[in-house]
Amino acid sequence: MLILGVSAFYHDSAAALVRDGEIVAAAQEERFSRRKHDARFPAHAVRYCLAEAGIKPENLDHIVFYEKPFLKFERLLETSTAFAPSGFASFAAALPIWLNEKLFQKSMLVNELRRACPSDAGDTWEERLLFSEHHLSHAASAFFPSPFERAAVLTLDGVGEWTTTSVAVGNGGDLKVLEEIHFPHSLGLLYSAFTYYTGFKVNSGEYKVMGLAPYGQPRYAQLIRDHLIELREDGSFRLDMQYFNYCTGLTMTNGRFDDLFGGPPRRPETPLTQRDMDLAASIQAVTEEAVSALVRHVAKATGERNLCLAGGVALNCVANGRLLRERSFDRLWIQPAAGDAGGAIGAALGAYHLFARQPRRVASPDAMRGSFLGPRYCDEEISRRLTAAKAVFTTVPEEELIDRCARALADGKAVGWHQGRMEFGPRALGGRSILGDPRSKTLQKTLNLKIKYRESFRPFAPSVLAERAGEWFELDEASPYMLLVASVRGDRQLPMSDDERALFGIDRLNVPRSTIPAVTHVDYSARIQTVHRETNPRFHALIERFAAHTGCPVLVNTSFNVRGEPIVCTPEDAFRCFMGTGLDILAVGNCFLTKLEQDPSLRSRYERTFEPD
Repeated sequence: MLILGVSAFYHDSAAALVRDGEIVAAAQEERFSRRKHDARFPAHAVRYCLAEAGIKPENLDHIVFYEKPFLKFERLLETSTAFAPSGFASFAAALPIWLNEKLFQKSMLVNELRRACPSDAGDTWEERLLFSEHHLSHAASAFFPSPFERAAVLTLDGVGEWTTTSVAVGNGGDLKVLEEIHFPHSLGLLYSAFTYYTGFKVNSGEYKVMGLAPYGQPRYAQLIRDHLIELREDGSFRLDMQYFNYCTGLTMTNGRFDDLFGGPPRRPETPLTQRDMDLAASIQAVTEEAVSALVRHVAKATGERNLCLAGGVALNCVANGRLLRERSFDRLWIQPAAGDAGGAIGAALGAYHLFARQPRRVASPDAMRGSFLGPRYCDEEISRRLTAAKAVFTTVPEEELIDRCARALADGKAVGWHQGRMEFGPRALGGRSILGDPRSKTLQKTLNLKIKYRESFRPFAPSVLAERAGEWFELDEASPYMLLVASVRGDRQLPMSDDERALFGIDRLNVPRSTIPAVTHVDYSARIQTVHRETNPRFHALIERFAAHTGCPVLVNTSFNVRGEPIVCTPEDAFRCFMGTGLDILAVGNCFLTKLEQDPSLRSRYERTFEPD
């Protein structure tokens, strides 16, 4: 049985293909279109999935959309009525789009599928098209690929049709939703309100707020608890909508919110102040508190010992790290594409198990295949593509490639690493990564400003050999998807002097805090990826070789892109980014490139190519 899952028309559209319950391929449209968070129908991603599976459109048994458009329209209509007359502006702005497109989304989806995948075998798209519900898709994406025979499932995001939070229980091939919290009460939208208020883009900049939080103090946390959110004993919550504008207007917050926190929202791209850092610390603290209370409730209400997470809030790896430490559950598994893109996987798996009633096989370590579900390129194709791009390169055996890259990293060089299948989800996991030496005291600033062209405060993640993670971090769990934060071990930390502790905000960035300062955040934490030989043997071998040269089994790992750019997909994407940034070395398959050997005329002002995120 072949099932195609599709998510689209909000942000991070994607497609995923499932064959007999196994995930064959999945990719976000942005990687092909080069438009960050692309919300359009994922035509490129759909074609990729079919090609990867080696099938034609007529071979598909079902195509499943990840949510129900009519229920979303019902929410828009009822919300506008409930908040009348102030809700009319947002309703009037949205209505033409709904009438022209979304209200007739079934017809639009069929037409998009016809255009993306022409077929000579007759048109049966409409007969095969199914619709899931948004949070059911999230829940299915969390449970069905997990390593658990049974588990509780918690989904948290901005909003689907009506639901913002759901609790479910999965058992074998079954999944039942038990509880829901509905719009407008939403942890995701609360966090997005502060994303907007601190000058970052909603649905894009939430991870910046999380990264900024350790620079501040949670001075506004009690104000948030007193005025914005009521946290209840059973883990549920309610927002006071007097302070928010997302139901009735075209912004997240309003004048009452401004008065509460002492001024208007920060204008994008203006300097960050200590107040902005304190606001970030405050909303992060309250979010962690709310998620923790929910998880305690889920454990008590379900009696389950395993927990699966999905939805955009599940990408808050600091909150996830707290859950791991609190141990309300014995084991935790988080969908690596926890946001809307992952809904494509959930829609397909949900149709296979819940609609077609097909049995489930539990996979170890999980069914996501390391999240390496995107396109791959053989050396012959890489060579052809790089030659067409006028790149100068040498093709070398794998062992030599690994040694050259490990030595370059040990010498302090920044390496672009384009290997194997592209990752599905927001994290680069060693398939499309920029790598560096974590021992460097200056690398974080260099990578941020000269290579990534992004804010200097942004932290970088360590990729560590799974078998040696405990030597460097206070983590005794696998973290293959970079979704858990833990502290650097005490014996690796460097104490700060009184003068250093007194530094203001981002000035603390330049203070070495451990023997691996490039991946140690200001609070001694790190967002850790454990690298496993079974799922990424070449990346594992590179870190092993780097450790042989340096004694350090850790690398800096950040996504292969610049600010505002989707992670690179093709060899050409990688070469353009290489030539437009301060990267020193590029490894694409077995092709090895150095910057000094390239034609200088191919360099570009790459930082201006993409709109800032």
